[in-house]
Amino acid sequence: MSKLTTAAKRMLVGRPFRSDSLGHTLLPKRIALPVFASDALSSVAYAPEEIFLVLSVAGLSAYAYAPWVGLAVALVMAVVVASYRQNVHAYPSGGGDYEVATVNLGPTAGLTVGSALLVDYVLTVAVSISSAASNIGSAVPFVSTHKVLFAVAAIVILTAMNLRGVRESGSLFAIPVYAFMIGMFVMLIWGFFRIGVLGDQVHAESYGFGLKAEEEHLLGVPLVFLIARAFSSGCAALTGVEAISNGVPAFRKPKSRNAATTLLLLGGIAITMFLGMIVLTQKVGVVYAHSTSDLIGAPAGYEQKTLVAQLAGAVFHGFPAGFYFVTIVTALILVLAANTAFNGFPVLGSILAQDRFLPRQLHTRGDRLAFSNGIIFLAGAAIAFVVFFGAEVTKLIQLYIVGVFVSFVLSQTGMLRHWTRLLRTETDPAQRSRMKRSRVINAIGLTLTATVLVIVLVTKFLAGAWIAIVTMAAIFGLMKLIRRHYDTVSRELDETEWDGVLPSRTHSIVLVSKLHLPTKRAIAYARATRPDTIEAITVNVDEPDTRALVREWERSDISVPLKVIESPYREITKPVMDYVKRVRRDSPRDVVTVFIPEYVVGHWWEQLLHNQSALRLKGRLLFEPGVMVTSVPWQLTSSAKARAGREVSAPGSVRRGYGDDL
Repeated sequence: MSKLTTAAKRMLVGRPFRSDSLGHTLLPKRIALPVFASDALSSVAYAPEEIFLVLSVAGLSAYAYAPWVGLAVALVMAVVVASYRQNVHAYPSGGGDYEVATVNLGPTAGLTVGSALLVDYVLTVAVSISSAASNIGSAVPFVSTHKVLFAVAAIVILTAMNLRGVRESGSLFAIPVYAFMIGMFVMLIWGFFRIGVLGDQVHAESYGFGLKAEEEHLLGVPLVFLIARAFSSGCAALTGVEAISNGVPAFRKPKSRNAATTLLLLGGIAITMFLGMIVLTQKVGVVYAHSTSDLIGAPAGYEQKTLVAQLAGAVFHGFPAGFYFVTIVTALILVLAANTAFNGFPVLGSILAQDRFLPRQLHTRGDRLAFSNGIIFLAGAAIAFVVFFGAEVTKLIQLYIVGVFVSFVLSQTGMLRHWTRLLRTETDPAQRSRMKRSRVINAIGLTLTATVLVIVLVTKFLAGAWIAIVTMAAIFGLMKLIRRHYDTVSRELDETEWDGVLPSRTHSIVLVSKLHLPTKRAIAYARATRPDTIEAITVNVDEPDTRALVREWERSDISVPLKVIESPYREITKPVMDYVKRVRRDSPRDVVTVFIPEYVVGHWWEQLLHNQSALRLKGRLLFEPGVMVTSVPWQLTSSAKARAGREVSAPGSVRRGYGDDL
C-alpha cells in the first residue's frame, strides 16, 4: 500500500487497534442505548406519519382510528421487548434470532432468519436515511430537491464513522440521540401543557385543511383492511428491537443484564414518544396526505412538511429555535438510526460467515476491530436501494418490516422450544417457575408477531413487500450455494488420502527474455534447488532479438541449455503453456517447476509498464496439475526508495496484535 493510500486510510478510519485491546471497545449502557436503540427510537419520526397517511385514504373521519392503531402497535412493541429480554439472557453470544432459530428449529429456519435480517438491515439504512432527507427538506428546500444525493452522501459519511470502530462511533452518536430524546420529550410535554393547562389554541399549519378522500364511506371489510394496513405501517416502529440481541457481545459485563436493561429503556422511551406523537397530532389538527393536491384549502405553492416538522412548528410557534432544534435532531437521529443496522449487520454477517454461509472475509475484523467488510457491503446495498427508489420513504416502507417480523416469529417459536426442552430436565422449583414465566411471555410474543406478519403480508404484498420476499429467497439460495462450495472444498482437502509418494523427478524451466541480472538470479536459484533436469526457454517473438540473445548465451559461462520456442503469431503465454504441457505429457510423474524473473517496482504506474507477461503466465500455470510456479524477484531502485522508512506489515498482522504503530 502506498504512503498516500495509507495516509488516506488512517485519516478515514484512524490508527489500527491491537487485538488485545478488544475489551476496551465494549460499550457501557449509556453508549449502548444510542448505538443499538437509535433505529427503534427514530421510528417515531415516520411510523405515526405512515399511520395517518394510510388512514387519509378514507378522509379526515378515519383519523379517529389512529389512537387505537397506535395502542395496538404499542402493545405489540411491549410484548416484543419483553420477549427479547428472555432472548438476551438465554443466548448472549450475539447470534440473536439466527442462533435461536438454528439451535431450536434447525439450520433451514436459522438461514431463513439470517436472510430476513440481512434484507431488513439494508432497508433500515435506506428508510432511515431517506426519512432524514425528507425531514431536513422540510427546513432546507435544497435537500428536498436533491434527496438522493443527500442520502448517498449521508450513507458514505456514516460508513466512514463506523469503520472507525463501534466504541468511537457510539461516543459520537450519543450526543445527537440524547438531544433527540430531549427535544421530543420537551415538545410533547410543552405541547400538552399549553393545550391542557394553559388552554392555548395550538394549531398546525395544516389545521383546517380538508382531504380528497379516495374512499370516504368505507364500511365492513374495506374499513378493516384499511385499519390493518395502517397498523402494519405503524409496526415499522418495532424495527431495531432485535439489534440488541445481535449486539450483546458489544456490551460490558454483565453482558446479558446490561443488554436486557438497555432493551427495557428502549421500549419505554419509544412507546411513550410514539403514543405521544399520535395524540398530539390529533390535538393540533395536523392533516397529512400523499400529495399536496389531495389537500383541500391549501394555499398555492404549499409544500407539505413532515409530521414532526408540523408538530414542532405548532408547539414552538413564535420560537423558531425550538422548531429548528427538533427538526435538526430528528434528521440527525434518522441518519444515525441506520447505525443500528451498521452494528447489527456486520455481526450477523460475521456469524453467518463463521458458519460458512457467507464469504469468510465477512468474519474478519479490520484495523479498528470492526467488521469492515460487512460495513462496506451494507453501505453498498443500501445505496442501491436508495437510488433505485429515489429515496422515497413511502415506496421503501412497503418493503420494510417483512424481514424483521419473519425473524420475530421464528425466534419466538425457537424460544418456546428452548424453554420446553429445559423444563424436561430442570428440577429446581424456582428455576422451573422462571422458565414457565419466560415461556408464557414468548408464547404471547409468538401469537402477536405471527398475527402482525400475516397482516403485513396481506396488506403490503402487492404494494412492494414481494420485492423483499424475493430478495430474501435469493439471499437464502445464495448462502446455501456458498455453504455447499465450502463443504465441497473441505471434503476435497480433508477426506482425500495422500499416499505420500514423492515425484520421481523434478524438471526446472527458467523463462528468459534477456540475459540480464534478473535472469542470472533466476538461473542461480533454480540450480540451487538441485533439480534432476534444468533448462531455460525463450519465446521467439522478434527474430533479431532472439538471435542476439542466443549468441550472447553461447558466449556466456552459463551451462544451462537455452531452448527457443517459435511463436509465429508473436504470442508468449500460449507457446510457453504448450511447452510445459508437452513436458508433463512426456513425463507425467515429473514435477515441473517454472521460474519466472520479476521486477519489483516502487510505484503503481511502474507496475503497468512491467510484469504483465509474468502475471498472465502465472495465472495460466496455476491451473496446471503437477506444475509449480516460482517468482524470482529483482528489486529495482524505485522499490528500495519506496521501502525506505516504511514498516513492513504481514497480512493479518494487525488482527494478530502486531504493528500497532502503523
